[in-house]
Amino acid sequence: MKKITLFLAIAILPMTHYSYCQTALEGKVTQADTGEPVIFGTVAVFQDSVLVTGTDTDIDGNYFIYNLSPGVYDIEASYVGLTTTRITDIIVKANKTNRLDIVMSVSNNLLEQVVVTQYCAKLIDSDNTTSGAIVTSESIKSLPIKGINNIVGTAAGYATESEITIRGSRSDPTIYCVDGVRVRNPSYEDQETYATFKENTFANPVDEALSTLSIDVDRAAYSNVRRFLEQGQMPPVDAVRIEEMVNYFDYKYSEPESDHPFDTYAQLVDCPWNIGHQLLHVSLQAKRLKTDERPNSNLVFLIDVSGSMSSANKLPLVISSFKLLLDQLRPTDRVAIVTYAGSAGVALESTPASEKDKIIHALNLLQSGGSTAGAEGILTAYQIAKENFIKGGNNRVILATDGDFNVGVSDNDSLEKLIEKERKSGVFFSILGYGMGNYKDDKMQILAQKGNGNHAYIDNMKEAYKVLVTEFSGTVFTVAKDVKIQIEFNPAYVQAYRLIGYESRLLAKEDFNNDMKDAGEMGAGHAVTAIYEIIPVGANSQYVGQVDELQYQNLKKSGQGIQNGELAILKTRYKLPDEDQSTKRDIKISVKATPIDNVNEEIKFGLGVALFGQILRQSDYLQGKPYDLIMTLCNDASTRDGDGDKSEFMKLVKLAKAMDVETMVVR
Repeated sequence: MKKITLFLAIAILPMTHYSYCQTALEGKVTQADTGEPVIFGTVAVFQDSVLVTGTDTDIDGNYFIYNLSPGVYDIEASYVGLTTTRITDIIVKANKTNRLDIVMSVSNNLLEQVVVTQYCAKLIDSDNTTSGAIVTSESIKSLPIKGINNIVGTAAGYATESEITIRGSRSDPTIYCVDGVRVRNPSYEDQETYATFKENTFANPVDEALSTLSIDVDRAAYSNVRRFLEQGQMPPVDAVRIEEMVNYFDYKYSEPESDHPFDTYAQLVDCPWNIGHQLLHVSLQAKRLKTDERPNSNLVFLIDVSGSMSSANKLPLVISSFKLLLDQLRPTDRVAIVTYAGSAGVALESTPASEKDKIIHALNLLQSGGSTAGAEGILTAYQIAKENFIKGGNNRVILATDGDFNVGVSDNDSLEKLIEKERKSGVFFSILGYGMGNYKDDKMQILAQKGNGNHAYIDNMKEAYKVLVTEFSGTVFTVAKDVKIQIEFNPAYVQAYRLIGYESRLLAKEDFNNDMKDAGEMGAGHAVTAIYEIIPVGANSQYVGQVDELQYQNLKKSGQGIQNGELAILKTRYKLPDEDQSTKRDIKISVKATPIDNVNEEIKFGLGVALFGQILRQSDYLQGKPYDLIMTLCNDASTRDGDGDKSEFMKLVKLAKAMDVETMVVR
């Protein structure tokens, strides 16, 4: 019966308009001088100079390429007698039928020529969330795919080339839409969850003299934003946490010279995107640890092996990542492995890192399947960490997951209470996020912030190497905990101020001196950057003066501040990892601002990243979308980029700018 039903569905298909949501590329190839279609021409798809796929145009010059992965491609059209035309940096968006029309010119040379056209706009139909192909009897006749094996290969989802699946056997089967209405599971981004927050607004220092926050050294948002952009999609607004984007990069801050675990620096500069405004650039740089200075480590790898982790960019990538981490450990360090699916289990008791082969063998045996009892796994991991606790050492649980907890304690409030209780044990907590589709960013943020830990998103082995090798000490070794910043602004010079980012890290002013209040942690060698936008006294700005003058308040309160040449006082508090009492420090910030052209190239790069984040978050405090200004600010630092991160950022800015253009015309 099933076979008969399938046959009838295929037979009926040519007679109906049936829309299905998958990632595809279509268009029409025409001749420039006549406008006539190019019949049976070749359209090839390249990525990183490697041929990915291709097809021929039909009798009307149309082409259609199925089953493309979202990403950035070069498209090449060729035909005898016409100049081969290649269009670069074409963005193919996920779950859409993307369109690219190509115009070819007549060749005046018998030798092969290639005209390369730079991509100048985004793919059309960007706001159509149910876009798909309309399959008619005429279009089916011209399909370039021949043979049942080729048709099977066009199934949407993440199947491998050899994998044939029956609808319903995977969590991400082909998605069908009827009359524009999705009748199957939503697209993968619809299943990802992010905490919602509002952008910080301008505050009047007379009413709110103090700005207090918990520092942040997480970088997960940047690599997650990168993942979206590289797949041809603008990221969800709430996935963009500007402070994590800014803190992703190494700005070569000066090494601390004091006896404290970190030093604090501040510089006032002219604002390049709102003329007349200023930016207060605050940076904290932690001391680096030499190998012989590192305390012994007691690590527990807590690995999600539930069914949702079966994709290649999840559990297999987790295993490869932890193998990189093993190479950084010393023989005296210890590693245990806890796994969880429907329930938690111990895959490896605490083992000396000198027994590397034994640890790798345990990792290689891991397989995914079942539901996700994440809370039970956390409790088991903490228990093992406490049983093997090293006094004065680095005791840490490292969780690798997509965050999709669905068994036992799984709501955000309960997870927060659980992790707050366990952090009192002195065991730190790090989270490595993996995968896409059901990625639960909001849960991982709670666990990292409340568990005295950090959060990274790993989408490939390059990012795994950055987090677990290049930045190993900062990821694993904490040098200061409960680090807080409080700035008192002087109303004699500051008309209004706003903190760019850090919306989820804000604290009440009373929390600064409260040692019971949890805050962020700094790892060895880590740097933290915070940027304030300031409207100086006397500056005309559309962002102030929006509230009527008060009539019944204390009129004797002048709010004029003290004209002493000091813009603000910057205070910090921190605790050493094994202490409960904090240390306070403060510095005074001069009112003298540096012109933007005279600012250090590394600081300018950080300002450019902050500007990019504001564009992606659709900030209320920008005029237009100044992508070109980002390129100007970041150019110098990106050309002297040792690790390639900054040059990669420049490519992301170009991708985002391209996707923000309304139409694409290629000639």
